[in-house]
Amino acid sequence: MSDVITTPKISFVVADQAINDRPYRVIIENDDVTSMDFVVMVLTGIFALTLDAAVQVMLTAHQHGEALVTVLPYQEASDRVYEAHALAQSNGYPLRFYLEPDGSAE
Repeated sequence: MSDVITTPKISFVVADQAINDRPYRVIIENDDVTSMDFVVMVLTGIFALTLDAAVQVMLTAHQHGEALVTVLPYQEASDRVYEAHALAQSNGYPLRFYLEPDGSAE
């Protein structure tokens, strides 16, 4: 009897890199509960906006119901939105963001 060593075949499922690299728009939705200071803190701390840009985004959302925060690759946008939602929830705020594909990249 001979010693035969076989290597099992392993398959990996890799996320579609094209989707992860595609730019997505991060949109903030206005609500009547989350404080303006908290919104600005999230925009500067999580989305890395300058103070002036964060205030402008917050005011636009307040006046128009929603506002564009930034455009990022999908995975980064998704991660930041998740972090913002978790921080808002842990502070008792209903602050919400959503993602949409960035049409300007097509």
